[in-house]
Amino acid sequence: MNDAAAWSGLEEARRWVREATRIAVLTGAGVSAESGVPTFRDAQTGLWANFRPEELATPEAFRAHPQRVWDWYAERRARLADVQPNAGHVALAEFQARHPDRLTLITQNVDGLHQKAGSTGVLALHGNLFEDRWLDPCLNSALHGGRLGCDPTSAVAGSPPRCADCGNLLRPGVVWFGEMLPMDALDAAERAAVSCELMLVVGTSGAVYPAAGLAHRARRAGARVVVLNPEPTELDDVAHLCLRGTSARWLPALLGD
Repeated sequence: MNDAAAWSGLEEARRWVREATRIAVLTGAGVSAESGVPTFRDAQTGLWANFRPEELATPEAFRAHPQRVWDWYAERRARLADVQPNAGHVALAEFQARHPDRLTLITQNVDGLHQKAGSTGVLALHGNLFEDRWLDPCLNSALHGGRLGCDPTSAVAGSPPRCADCGNLLRPGVVWFGEMLPMDALDAAERAAVSCELMLVVGTSGAVYPAAGLAHRARRAGARVVVLNPEPTELDDVAHLCLRGTSARWLPALLGD
């Protein structure tokens, strides 16, 4: 797409934004890459290059080697702690602040940069790298005054931390290979997809399901679909319009008043 065609497409997409009362946005790794966030495999450097993803990001790996997996995620957290949102994240957050009832943000990213930029109600389909949850449900309710579930305040520092009462381990709050997506987030994302009038698919190759299926659902339900990505994606055939370029370039121009 040459510059003249690109800007013509942008003007049409801006009109669609103005007309839509319900907008769903699906973001992927490309949005985070512009802030310097490495992909999962790019982050496997040094010691971690010796391990396969299945040895670092599955429930089985964590149960077999909890300290190894916990330390891997601790290193990833440390690397990303000072990473800042880019212009694409900010444009989405500012649009949502101006139009809180019009935009639903769905992301495949786990880095929390949308939230850091100020977006609220983010549907994080793959979880959040900076949050923890218990590995197992606690069935020994007698230890907790008849309440099922470990008390998070009872976690004892360690690698990984564990419940002081029952020994339950804390794990990173991300979706590992072989796990289901969080049903509450996925259900909300599907509702947003079928009820929106415009879906923006930003910075994702469209190869990972069920997230990529949201664009198909939106299109079948009658929404316009716009793909924003530097390279061709597997969702280009679903889109009414494709804007070639980065989200940091296109989103401020598309969503600015």
